[in-house]
Amino acid sequence: MNITIDLTEVKAGMKKLSAETRKVGERAMRDTVVLIANDAIKGSPVLTGNNRRSIQYTAKGLAGSIFSTSGYGGFLETGTVKMAARPYFKPALDRNFPKFLQLMKEYLKWSTPTS
Repeated sequence: MNITIDLTEVKAGMKKLSAETRKVGERAMRDTVVLIANDAIKGSPVLTGNNRRSIQYTAKGLAGSIFSTSGYGGFLETGTVKMAARPYFKPALDRNFPKFLQLMKEYLKWSTPTS
């Protein structure tokens, strides 16, 4: 007795699912990076507003960056021997990064075809 199973359609479906999941992950990453950046901007210590205006972000694929170009954003975050730390990046990250998985679930729910 010989049984043959053609998995061509299953493999094609798995590739499509994988591609769709990646798209959803990229969208969730982009949206999470924006949330973190906006929160960091709001939380940045304000004297002149220069550091707040210098906060930028990028999101490409499943990677994201949020950074300050003021030249002293890191000193504000961690402090110096003459100045206490005034963290604004880490709290923004802590508050918003858990939203990544929530967004993934939400976007997957919306991208799944219903029968």
